[in-house]
Amino acid sequence: MMKALPRLLALSLAVALPGPAFAAQTYALVVGIDEYPNDVSLDGAVRDAEDVYRAMSAAGFEVVKFTNAEARKDAIRKAWTDMVATASSGDTIIFTYAGHGAQMPELIAGDEADGLDEFLQLPGFDRNRHQETSNEIIVDNEMNAWFTEAEGKGVHVLFVSDSCFSGGMSRSITGKSRLAPAVKVKLAPPSQEAIDGANIKEISFKQVTVLAASLESQPTPEVIIDGAPRGALSWSFARALEGSADRDGDGMITRIELEDYIFSNVKNRSEALQVPNFMPQVARSESEVVVRLTRGIPAGDASDMAAASETTNHKTVKPASDLGWTGKIALQIDGQAEKPNNTDGTGTPFRWDLASGVFYTPNGDVAAENVGADRVQAVVDKFVLLDFLKAMASQNPGSVSLTPTKDIYPAGARLRFDAPPGRYPNMLVFNLANTGEVQFLDLQAAGTTSSQFKLTDVEVVKPFGADHLVTIWTGEPVDAIGAVLADRSVTAATLLRALLTRLDGKEASVAIQPLYTRETL
Repeated sequence: MMKALPRLLALSLAVALPGPAFAAQTYALVVGIDEYPNDVSLDGAVRDAEDVYRAMSAAGFEVVKFTNAEARKDAIRKAWTDMVATASSGDTIIFTYAGHGAQMPELIAGDEADGLDEFLQLPGFDRNRHQETSNEIIVDNEMNAWFTEAEGKGVHVLFVSDSCFSGGMSRSITGKSRLAPAVKVKLAPPSQEAIDGANIKEISFKQVTVLAASLESQPTPEVIIDGAPRGALSWSFARALEGSADRDGDGMITRIELEDYIFSNVKNRSEALQVPNFMPQVARSESEVVVRLTRGIPAGDASDMAAASETTNHKTVKPASDLGWTGKIALQIDGQAEKPNNTDGTGTPFRWDLASGVFYTPNGDVAAENVGADRVQAVVDKFVLLDFLKAMASQNPGSVSLTPTKDIYPAGARLRFDAPPGRYPNMLVFNLANTGEVQFLDLQAAGTTSSQFKLTDVEVVKPFGADHLVTIWTGEPVDAIGAVLADRSVTAATLLRALLTRLDGKEASVAIQPLYTRETL
């Protein structure tokens, strides 16, 4: 009986303590369109929407989803209006869109610096009947008006656009672009909001954050992720919502946490084809919260919320096999050759052209040249290892940089690579070359002087293809891994075994910098 008294007392105190005035809620509107009856259809936008929807539902958000023909403007507008009406000050509305984007002459003269308005293209829009179907586009001005409605009630807005409005591509990939052809003629404003919204400037928003898939100068291609076409931003955002971006495990994703997670994983999954773009470009504060993953967290910034919780939820690190890594890739061989080990995976395959010796990624990039039967296993093992490292990075990404920033570099280009000290005392840096070789670059262990690792004035030379500069930060001992890397005969398969033994399922941060090269641009 005496042992039970403290429990009863604690329960009484818990009941008596006042809670927060209200718990901030999150509402979400998810749109994904593959089927465009009047334009080139896409392959991965609906898959993106379903993935994001599952992650949001698991997080306890109130979600409305529209895919393909369901994505009518009147239905989307009503869903938005209902959410704004239901939401209270401090709540959040997340709007995600995966599908085509395009440009057209500005609706209001002088509104846009480049003279062009951008719009989300819904399935009902037909360029050949643009006047009759212009109600099936959502113009940027209209979205500004929608966001203003929410902000007027004190509601936070996060808009995630996995689409494209302009930009060209230097690499010859096979995935479809989410850029629809521009409309050349000036359209009549599709709504009064399209007129009113021209007076609203994005810089004036105080509680709206926009996350776009790529910079204005870049395309947004569909890339192969887990064997299927996807948008790299949508894939990364879904993983962020599953908690991977919540670095401290407190149930909240700050703007800075989302930036760090999205930038790194979009680079990894798109193979450096795109750089995400935030608006505003800089977080409004260090503690600005953009997503709340835990029900019952009061509104406010992260510093306010920390006071409302006495405990921190610690994240669980999963082994790579729990994240979809199989230790295999799919490989198509053009020609007669014995199939290498670990190539009976599923999904869109890598391709090895035996006659030319070119090894292609599932996206259609040239990964390696002059690959014969004596080297193909090394190249395969490299990509099996790389998939393992990407799985690790999806839980805890790090940040490195390659300058100048391009999607491909010609022979003779000079580059700089920087890997800063991380949150953990030990650091490993190595390159997975396009030949399949492993090149050891640096090891910094606890107790030694930690410094930024730099490669300066690196020149691009033969052989060309895809290198991947990898940095791992961890609190786990790294001397044994360092010894493996220091062996001049180290292979990707040997390094993988060492990493599986030492770091799989352990706390470690991983950054991967793709480096694609060719003779000329």
